[in-house]
Amino acid sequence: MGNNYRMVAKTLFGFEDILAEELRNLGAMEVENGVRSVSFLGDKGFMYKANLCLRTALKIVKPLKSFRARNEKELYDGIYAIRWEDLITVHQTLAVDAVVHSEVFNHSLYVALKTKDAIVDRFRNTQGKRPDVDLKHPDLRINIHIQKDVCTVSLDSSGASLHHRGYRSATNIAPINEVLAAGMLLLSGWDGQSDFLDPMCGSGTIPVEAAMIACNIPANINRREFAFEKWSDFDADLFEKVTESSLNKTREFHHKIYGYDKAPSAIRKAKDNVRNANLSEYISIEQSDFFATEKNTEGKLHMVFNPPYGERLATDMERFYASIGDTLKQGYPGTDAWFITANMEALKYVGLRPSRRIKLFNGRLESKLVKYEMYEGSKKAKWNN
Repeated sequence: MGNNYRMVAKTLFGFEDILAEELRNLGAMEVENGVRSVSFLGDKGFMYKANLCLRTALKIVKPLKSFRARNEKELYDGIYAIRWEDLITVHQTLAVDAVVHSEVFNHSLYVALKTKDAIVDRFRNTQGKRPDVDLKHPDLRINIHIQKDVCTVSLDSSGASLHHRGYRSATNIAPINEVLAAGMLLLSGWDGQSDFLDPMCGSGTIPVEAAMIACNIPANINRREFAFEKWSDFDADLFEKVTESSLNKTREFHHKIYGYDKAPSAIRKAKDNVRNANLSEYISIEQSDFFATEKNTEGKLHMVFNPPYGERLATDMERFYASIGDTLKQGYPGTDAWFITANMEALKYVGLRPSRRIKLFNGRLESKLVKYEMYEGSKKAKWNN
């Protein structure tokens, strides 16, 4: 028990509950929801596992210290007091990210600079030399969070956001964030127990995430690096054990995942990304216009997609969303269809009533994840049986 400490996993709005569930399933203790974050207890091996396996986390940070910062001097002194020499040498590099929700400090970049000053001043005063800043690949990434007058200093164990899974070499114009894709799939109840279709797959992110969930493949297995690998206490053997044990928990998937897109360029990119993720045996990418297709599988079909929403003309939008509704009604009985949209007006033209509406954000756009249940035969027949 003595080796456990509190960590915080950051996520997107609306994913707190599914991230908490993911953490519990992995074995985290004392899991508590925050806003766009979930805190939990675990040891070093669990921190490695959380980075490797969590699908809906953007970052895992390890809090070092919290203190009151009512002004600039208190901020500087609080940072200066931390024993940074235990975490980094003068020959290594650092980077600071800051998030502020405070009346005293209203500029995150300024807080980041002030933090950096305090750290390098401590080194200069105690060792006559200072570590350099490297914003791209630092040896130590420091996370500052100021809420009102409380400053929390954490170490960022992930580095680049965890949505950078490492399999996506090619994207189309507006690719969906991998964490958003995984969260939508988990919210939709996708568990790999049926065939799956993304009818507007773009560069293939949703089918790849769907296959990784179905086969229980660690979300970040294709990633090149995590920030904790540069920490002074990094345990390479432990990380290898954690990776091996996570890979041993993968499972067979006995259905098929399909991705359609009508743009040849998207199809090429999607196939590349599926190949990069080593998932070609599970995912079939086909050039097809969804509006000219019908269900080609027996039994239940699970559908999740992110329809393109560009700056289309209003009438075009109406026709586009009406076509989604018509295609589902006419061609896809026995299907649970989920999609995300930021265009609330256009949803009316689908002509079907959603059975679920979940508020999410796609980037900065407030969006809804909606579910349409297409029954086999008519709804009446289903109830009369």
